[in-house]
Amino acid sequence: MPTTDDRDPLITDRPRVHFTSRRGWINDPYGVTWRDGRYHLFFQHVPDHVEWRADQHWGHATSPDLVRWGEEPVALAPGDGDGGLWSGCVIRPTDGDGRLFYSTVDVAAPSLSRVREARPRDADWRSWSKGAVVVVPPDDLDLVEFRDPFVLRDGDGWRMVVGGGTAEGVGLALTWTSADLEAWTYDGVLASRSGDEREPIWTGTVWECPQLFPLGDAWVLVVSVWSAGETHFVAAAVGDLQDGRFTPRTWQRLTHGSSHYAASAFVDADGRQCLIHWLRDVVDVEGQWAGAHSVPHVLTLVGGRVVVAPHPAVADLVEPLAPGDSRRIGDADLALADGVLEVHRPAGAFAMPVDGPVGVLVDGPIVEVFAGSAVGGFTVQPRPGQGQQS
Repeated sequence: MPTTDDRDPLITDRPRVHFTSRRGWINDPYGVTWRDGRYHLFFQHVPDHVEWRADQHWGHATSPDLVRWGEEPVALAPGDGDGGLWSGCVIRPTDGDGRLFYSTVDVAAPSLSRVREARPRDADWRSWSKGAVVVVPPDDLDLVEFRDPFVLRDGDGWRMVVGGGTAEGVGLALTWTSADLEAWTYDGVLASRSGDEREPIWTGTVWECPQLFPLGDAWVLVVSVWSAGETHFVAAAVGDLQDGRFTPRTWQRLTHGSSHYAASAFVDADGRQCLIHWLRDVVDVEGQWAGAHSVPHVLTLVGGRVVVAPHPAVADLVEPLAPGDSRRIGDADLALADGVLEVHRPAGAFAMPVDGPVGVLVDGPIVEVFAGSAVGGFTVQPRPGQGQQS
């Protein structure tokens, strides 16, 4: 018998455990790193505006536990040859303290970025020195988009993966190799897929924020699906990596709803493989800030599919939703039946498949729903008469 849970949580203006900036715009998170007893988080940031602009900065925050975030000074800003600093990654070489790689763009023509490096000036990673441009778009492909480097260990060396798309509508990830993080050699196309392919899922015409990492007995490639100037959702392929080529066995859609995009992979202090996302639809009602980041998600490989669960740091905030149940959260109605979770709200409805236990996390205006091999996200407004609290 369906039940209705009318315990409407207090919907506040600002979330408490999802990172938001004190002011200004944020989008993609990246470079989450556990170091000297705390996590570092970097992110795309426009400090003085609440709308997206091409002249992005690299924001910086730190936390002891992935929940309590303190915002640090901006790590990198436009200038010195950078019109805007877009997404990238942070790594810790065994023989050094840290290295940062980012997309440097011309704000008048940002589609084809170049990859530039930076190194820390201080022990707290608050200040960074920009270095050389180390990678440029290859000229053997008709690329229309190129950005978002991700660097990982590959044997005794390093591999860089950069996202993009071609004029023919093919989303792809390109790859470079390096023995020392100094000189990079182009190694071709890591993986690609046409925007005309629809089964088992569509993966767009451009792959943003490609993330490549081992999970269980396989490799996983996570991409953010982009097409015709619009962000869509996050997809993942489970497959094999051999000689610089990723061969997918299966594709799956990781995210549903209006929120999650620009997934960023990291390993937590206990060695868990995690993702964190940009939440696109979180806006301050007073117009002081815009954008948020998801709570961290822990990934496992079950039956050849990526399974998503809330990180232990936030697990106590997640409430179960059983089959046949329904729940009202602010102005949204959730109903779970027949392996499908339906979400209805004035801003738009969606349905997502469920293949595991369902857990709901509510934090201020943000709702994240974990459902096995997918996660849903959306924002809510309070019901009439409920009121808000900052």
